[in-house]
Amino acid sequence: MPQSDTPPSPRPFGIHTAAAAAPTERFAARTAGMTASEIRALFAVASRPEVVSLAGGMPNLAALPLGALAAEVSDLVQREGEVALQYGSAQGVPALREQICDVMALEGIRADPDDVVVTVGSQMALDLVTRIFCDPGDVVLAEGPSYVGALGSFAAYQARVVHIAMDEHGLVPDLLRDALRTLAAQGITPKFLYTIPNFHNPAGVTLAVERRAEVLEICATHGVGVVEDNPYGLLGFSGRTYPALRSLDSSVVYLGSFSKTFASGLRVGWALVPPAVRDRLVLAAESATLCPPSFTQMLVSRYLAGHDWHSQIKTFAEAYRDRRDALLDALETYLPEGCTWNVPDGGFYVWLTVPEGVDTKAMLPRAVTARVAYASGTGFYADGFGSRQLRLSYCYPTPERITEGVRRLAGVLEAELDVMRTFGTPTRPALGPAPARNGPQTPGPHTP
Repeated sequence: MPQSDTPPSPRPFGIHTAAAAAPTERFAARTAGMTASEIRALFAVASRPEVVSLAGGMPNLAALPLGALAAEVSDLVQREGEVALQYGSAQGVPALREQICDVMALEGIRADPDDVVVTVGSQMALDLVTRIFCDPGDVVLAEGPSYVGALGSFAAYQARVVHIAMDEHGLVPDLLRDALRTLAAQGITPKFLYTIPNFHNPAGVTLAVERRAEVLEICATHGVGVVEDNPYGLLGFSGRTYPALRSLDSSVVYLGSFSKTFASGLRVGWALVPPAVRDRLVLAAESATLCPPSFTQMLVSRYLAGHDWHSQIKTFAEAYRDRRDALLDALETYLPEGCTWNVPDGGFYVWLTVPEGVDTKAMLPRAVTARVAYASGTGFYADGFGSRQLRLSYCYPTPERITEGVRRLAGVLEAELDVMRTFGTPTRPALGPAPARNGPQTPGPHTP
């Protein structure tokens, strides 16, 4: 048959024949680091009504004035709908950026609204900051353990994470110095230190005030930037507000969010950045979303302007304190000997260490069978640590459900220990020393 002169039509992505490469063969190399987190994979199971979930960090929104917010939504659409439902500025609604500066002032930050970039949640801000600073192979410092969403962003951009251990007072400055000296000897300068100084996720600890200036000085000496992630800072249980790292050093990149202090589903966060960083961050935001949704920003702005949000945050903090107390009481009542945990003074999380030989990741399926879920510690490390740790979230369940969840967890732990006593050997070696009750809750220092 005669050959046609018509060139073959290009094969669309996703169509596979014997003569065409599989779609996965076209993926960029950096996607190899994009894997589902252990915590996210838990959500489908943990959301079953019969399971007491102590795994996810979902805010409890029962105390929100939903009727008043419904009226605000209706009024916003009727009065300003043509603006609220239209494209907006890539940097964010100007009125909201001014109000964000007022929110940050509670932690001692003096900011210019021009240096605030509104994002679709602070996770987007973290992702954009990583994108504009990190090339493949760059090193990022982070506390060990660290927020799973941050580890995911670092992996997606092929950055290497070096963990710095914490104690009951937060990140340990001497270990930060040691890690930086070791890296410098290898000719490596990390791009930045990523830190959650207040009511840490997942460790629950708070960086001591006297350590804050020291950490900043160490980073400045070694030419390392600082990214401060602070979604929980206003949710302290004692009424105390800690000074932000950004309040001590205007070169700090500060990430904030309304997810914990208002409503997570609105997905409104922000980054406060030095002027030299702002333009690059806005360009990166434009390429990601073109612009953050005007509607949700204007709703948050109306909430801040017309409602007593200070009292609302206090109400949230009181509810979380009651839930924390229920969790701590249950841990003391039910858990077997050899378990240790911290006592957070704010935020959402308790960090628990189990007896030597128990692997919390391997134990998780048995816990789910017993109708309780937690987040195993290995998900919060980039280097394989955390097999003896787990995170318990007290923010969402009722105190009664929390107590029942801990009772079920204790039964699972007792069964694990019974197996170990019967056979005499742990299922795998434990990583890191066991801390004292309510003392340091992390393994030993991690150096490259």
